Amino acid sequence: MLGAGLLAKKAVENGLSVLPYIKTSLSPGSGVVTYYLRESGVVPYLEKLGFNIVGYGCMTCIGNSGPIDDNIANTIEKNELVCCGVLSGNRNFEGRIHPNTRANYLASPLLVIAYALAGTVDIDFETQPLGTRADGTRVYLREIWPTRAEIQEVENKHVIPGMFKEVYAKIELGSPSWQALDVPQGKLYGWDPNSTYIKRPPFFDGMTRGLNPRQGVHNARCLLLLGDSVTTDHISPAGSIARNSPAARFLADRGLTPREFNSYGSRRGNDAVMSRGTFANIRLVNKMAPTAGPKTTHHPSGDVMDIFDAADRYASENVPLIAVVGKDYGSGSSRDWAAKGPYLLGIRAVIAESFERIHRSNLVGMGIIPLQFLDGQNADTFGLNGSEVFSIDLPENITPGQIILVQVDNGTTFQVKVRFDTEVDLTYFKNGGILNYMIRKML
Repeated sequence: MLGAGLLAKKAVENGLSVLPYIKTSLSPGSGVVTYYLRESGVVPYLEKLGFNIVGYGCMTCIGNSGPIDDNIANTIEKNELVCCGVLSGNRNFEGRIHPNTRANYLASPLLVIAYALAGTVDIDFETQPLGTRADGTRVYLREIWPTRAEIQEVENKHVIPGMFKEVYAKIELGSPSWQALDVPQGKLYGWDPNSTYIKRPPFFDGMTRGLNPRQGVHNARCLLLLGDSVTTDHISPAGSIARNSPAARFLADRGLTPREFNSYGSRRGNDAVMSRGTFANIRLVNKMAPTAGPKTTHHPSGDVMDIFDAADRYASENVPLIAVVGKDYGSGSSRDWAAKGPYLLGIRAVIAESFERIHRSNLVGMGIIPLQFLDGQNADTFGLNGSEVFSIDLPENITPGQIILVQVDNGTTFQVKVRFDTEVDLTYFKNGGILNYMIRKML
């Protein structure tokens, strides 16, 4: 981070700047970083290039670093441009840091500055200049790249133990706004029914002290028919709330304006918002929809709808749902809402060619049945297009890894492997999920 600051300093001193259509922001890992960047005097140079501190931690990786100019966004969408992002974070999935950046590259903080100055990722730093000085001479990256000795000199002078002690000594105090919060008394949380941020979750609705018999899924419709490598970023609500989305309509109906929508991350305590944001990724490719995005086809009507709206319609018809997917379903970072969201949509089973390990476990934790096609088989093997009705019977004494039958209303039947891999998985499932299991254990 100090190296990035020194690179910014040298860039400014050599007359370089960042073009206005390049979005830049800085979200350090902690307040300590801000402290030593300021103490070392590099913050004004970072800000000169547009790298103002806008937040901390996972802000950029989760897509909360703010919008891009509307004109640029409209141009990208109108021309279907593949635009790039360069970030020094740890997530580079398509559309993750912003819906309009499809190709995202992980790089060091210094290279983030360098690519911002270049204004393109299509550059050879060895042979192509970053720009020109006022006198017309070219500026190459090697000329302004700080040496290890330069970085260490600043580090030894400004990154001191007292800095960490001072910042972390105040960590439990929070901001003045946090300290000014009115904290109610009592042991139970006082749910505000009008809150659009935190609402009482429905995960325990209808729960009994004793176990209810768990059965399979009967007369279910397919909500999604997906291909390979669907990540938790395609599934889980993340980033800004699109103005034309079901979540936006929900918030607008409660009197909020688009500038008040905030992000899915900030509203993760409201299941009504999060369920509407599940599978809302604009890059999702659902084979049951005519275009990429959060759409599906409701059956038997044939209506093309937002995924949430279709799920809500099925719920009103008392129709359970399944998803049929390809290989490596749920790859990427482990995300609880990638399992909670599908559960709230009414998905009770997922038939996949293969699962990412942790996501399979998370599905079990929500009481969703993970089923796996036998080797060499997939949806195409049986001509599935998502319009079918599925029934899945689970034996009363099911065992880990058991082979069972899936029956389709067109007369097709095929075998799948039940991906309850352990007895613990079965215990969670019989309880309706890990949340219900823990409550019963506490009782």
